[in-house]
Amino acid sequence: MRLEQLQAFLSVAETGSFQSAARQCGVTQSTISRQVRSVEDDLGVALFHRTTQAKLTLAGSTLLPRATRICKEWEQAQKDISDLINGKQTELCISGIHSVCAYLLPPIVTEFCQRNPDVQLRVTALGSDRSLKVLRDGLVDVSIVMHNPLLTSNQEMVVTPLYEEPVEVLMAADHPLTQYDCVPWADIARYPQVVFKDGYGMQRIVQNQFQGQETEFKVALELNTLDAFRGVVRQGNMVALLPRSALTESRRDMALAVRATAEPVLMRKVVMVTTHDRLLIPPIRQFCELVQAQAGHYLNQTTLTLSHLPTAS
Repeated sequence: MRLEQLQAFLSVAETGSFQSAARQCGVTQSTISRQVRSVEDDLGVALFHRTTQAKLTLAGSTLLPRATRICKEWEQAQKDISDLINGKQTELCISGIHSVCAYLLPPIVTEFCQRNPDVQLRVTALGSDRSLKVLRDGLVDVSIVMHNPLLTSNQEMVVTPLYEEPVEVLMAADHPLTQYDCVPWADIARYPQVVFKDGYGMQRIVQNQFQGQETEFKVALELNTLDAFRGVVRQGNMVALLPRSALTESRRDMALAVRATAEPVLMRKVVMVTTHDRLLIPPIRQFCELVQAQAGHYLNQTTLTLSHLPTAS
């Protein structure tokens, strides 16, 4: 059964005449008759009493509200899709890792909202793995995460590199490792580590780095917020390996110290992930363009800011 057949049925029911329905639909009467007959053949029952006026049978009266609902739903679906393609999207959902939500996204969110006052923007901070899962599940439109080829290999995914940055060591201001400008990995391994929870890309790349150095990875505590990292590290001899952009506030804290690592320097790569079909939607495409434009500026600004910050210890 095709939609135009149901529409022909509705037109006859509304006008009470096959001839009038044909004029209303802009087709011949034989076409209307053929379309209605096809519906009747599919259902195995007559829908009209064919007298001087086409009156609904009991079966026709039963079909009428359902056919009306089906056709209205189709019209609404066409309108919704047309609005979507033409940029009339009411909501845009973004997920991203915590440092991105805290530092990269705020100016982007401000500019996007100014340009698109009718689009409600929702931003959620999640670990990389979880962020990519909700993207695959269709719960968000764009995810900004640490690069993980294993989770972004789907051909539907569009992965845009944004920036790379070094991972550095966060410690208390009086920690023994502050004696180094660049802390050797063997010395870092001597101290218990505070790490992001499982499912966060940072835990994975730090763990891989220790395995590559063939040194023990001593995990003492798992956390999921930057404030928690600062609070815990401030209190004792635990250290944390975090990306440079996540350590801006820590550098201003006189109770904390930040040091680079010795070679090999661990880098993390931040990417933006969406899908090909989403990039066809104007607000999503515009948001992605804003992120790309801001990413290079953001990294340069972070480097400039760090060069003017005093060392915390």
